[in-house]
Amino acid sequence: MKKVIVSVLLACACSLGVRAQIGQVEMPDSLVRELEEVVVNANRSVTRLEGTSLVSTIAGTSLENVGNAVDVLRQLPMISVRDNAVEIAGKGAPEIFIDGRPMRDDRELQSLQSDNIRRVELVLAPGAQYDSSTRAVLKIFTRRKFVRGLSVRDEVNADWRRRTSVNDVLDMSWHGSKLELFATGAYAHNNSLIKGSTVNRWEYQGKQMTVGSTQRNNYPVNIGQGKVGFNYVSGEHSFGGYYRYLSEHADYSNHGSEWVDGEEPVARNIDWEIVGRSHLASVYYDCRLSKRDVHLHFDGTFRRSDSDNHSLTSYPDGMLSDVGSVQDKRSWLYAGKFYAELPLWRGVLTAGTQDSYTSTSLGYVMENEEVGSYIPSSHSDAAQTSVAAFATWSRVLGKWNVTAGVRWEYVDYRYTLNGKRDDEISRRDHLVTPDVAIGYSPVDDVEMTLSYKVSTVRPPYAQLTSGLTYVGRHEIEGGNPALRDERMHDVQLFGRWRDFMVQADYVRSIDTYAFVKRPYDAPTPQLLMQPVNVDVSGLYAYLIWSRQVKRWTPNVTVGCNAQWLELGGERYNRPMWTYSFRNTLELPHGWTITADVSGRSGGDMQTNRFASSWFGMNAGVRKRFLNKALTLKLDVTDIFNTECNDWSMHTYNVDMRKTQSYDRRGISLSVAYQFQPKKSRYKGGVASQSELNRM
Repeated sequence: MKKVIVSVLLACACSLGVRAQIGQVEMPDSLVRELEEVVVNANRSVTRLEGTSLVSTIAGTSLENVGNAVDVLRQLPMISVRDNAVEIAGKGAPEIFIDGRPMRDDRELQSLQSDNIRRVELVLAPGAQYDSSTRAVLKIFTRRKFVRGLSVRDEVNADWRRRTSVNDVLDMSWHGSKLELFATGAYAHNNSLIKGSTVNRWEYQGKQMTVGSTQRNNYPVNIGQGKVGFNYVSGEHSFGGYYRYLSEHADYSNHGSEWVDGEEPVARNIDWEIVGRSHLASVYYDCRLSKRDVHLHFDGTFRRSDSDNHSLTSYPDGMLSDVGSVQDKRSWLYAGKFYAELPLWRGVLTAGTQDSYTSTSLGYVMENEEVGSYIPSSHSDAAQTSVAAFATWSRVLGKWNVTAGVRWEYVDYRYTLNGKRDDEISRRDHLVTPDVAIGYSPVDDVEMTLSYKVSTVRPPYAQLTSGLTYVGRHEIEGGNPALRDERMHDVQLFGRWRDFMVQADYVRSIDTYAFVKRPYDAPTPQLLMQPVNVDVSGLYAYLIWSRQVKRWTPNVTVGCNAQWLELGGERYNRPMWTYSFRNTLELPHGWTITADVSGRSGGDMQTNRFASSWFGMNAGVRKRFLNKALTLKLDVTDIFNTECNDWSMHTYNVDMRKTQSYDRRGISLSVAYQFQPKKSRYKGGVASQSELNRM
């Protein structure tokens, strides 16, 4: 009788837990339903496939002790992090959300400690509620720890490579019963040295011509940032906002040489000074109507950025005249996003609108009269109005699950050059992009999902400029205002069997852009590098194994990236093979060690052919003191100095080969102190992330 009573009580508890979770509706592309803070200390898969998402459990595993969120992401499959920039294999940079709030800069990842992360969800087939250009979404969910009062955390990091870089991030917040106030201050001095050489060969006036150069690039930059904001929560309602100011000052230099055919090399110095400023303000309102199980959310965003770029190319021997140029850029963004989540037909419907207005003004002045004959001064203005409506519906039907969505968007793009509207480039579009995903799980250890999505990807504003940049006597770089929007068809297959997962992604892109180098019409021999529209098909396949074995957490990923691209009679079809083996080991007395090995074969990526880099290794050690208030972390990157960055390009009968030596090998020391650490409850987001990325 007692056993029956216990069984009934357990069943009731599980039922109540499931109902509570259903009441907390997550985004429709998430098929994860979880019980809060449940930790099972047994050997299990750290990363599992859930629908079209890779879901990694951090709490209760060795990954919760590796450092901050950047260190966690480095250890997860399909994710690579280099200099705090996050990329997804085969998909590029993702949109990143922390507790439903879009991330603004990588310093937020540095501020978030690994032991405050509950799970990480990598969405590989984002639905219609995201911008059409979004190919992957990374969601980070934190543990819900709230303690009233003041919270302070400061982290200082120093990198020693060929140059020294230092940065400091200070986070402060105050939590009351309903109100939270927060402020962040950050300063970074980053510096790097890249050495290399470039050789170009092409036929000019019936003769073979060779133009070469050497580079010794120094990239020192100072960045300062300040952010203040608030959140107010009362019952099922919450609202808040913040303001962020960022300032950047860089003094780049390139001291090298250039030569033509068999001539003696001529010393050449290139100096840039870049001063940038940006203002960002964001507000949100969030409401849950519990009786009707409805969730409402609004985001509003304003951003203004200004940058001034002064460039000077000089020749110390005085045989050639100096070439100087000035470029100023001004950008504005106004955006709003509203959506509602509600139950429909035993599933969840998410519907809303996302609207934005962006404007970019770019002025370019060439100060050398001779060079100005083929690189003229110009002033361009680009403005875009975008109005979008989206709807996504998802439902679980026993062993099946389905998600379907559609996004409609109206875009009015206006381009003006030197005060005159260009009707060939300006355009108005009505776009409809559908997506669907169907999953089947016959047993607990087996799952399969097939998805299809159509999306429109717009090129960054930096590539839509008509301005040209002087690189050398015979080399020019520039944008292409005539670039068309890319139309992408994406079919993905996901599968899981026990601890093994497979992901295969076939992409057909119409009018994507790739860089080419070709002869440029000018009084003297000139080469121009710029983006052009191309059609390309690609297959990206990955096999993943991941499992926690007591205190050891390994994961292995093996992949192949293959593409089919033909341009000007040349084919760029060589596949690229990749692998990574990542390890996290917990030792007694609070020590944590990481060791990662990765590599790739040579292969084609768009019009670039990269050399192989078969073996690269990074390692790190972390230790916490003073009851976890003080953390020391030491990392060593590219231990054997084996990472290769050489690449080549052969387009329009121009053969270019570039040899580069990055300063990847180095040592990094991080010291962090925290007092009453807490997570932010800010629920707002950027209303148009894709437009921010383009700017």
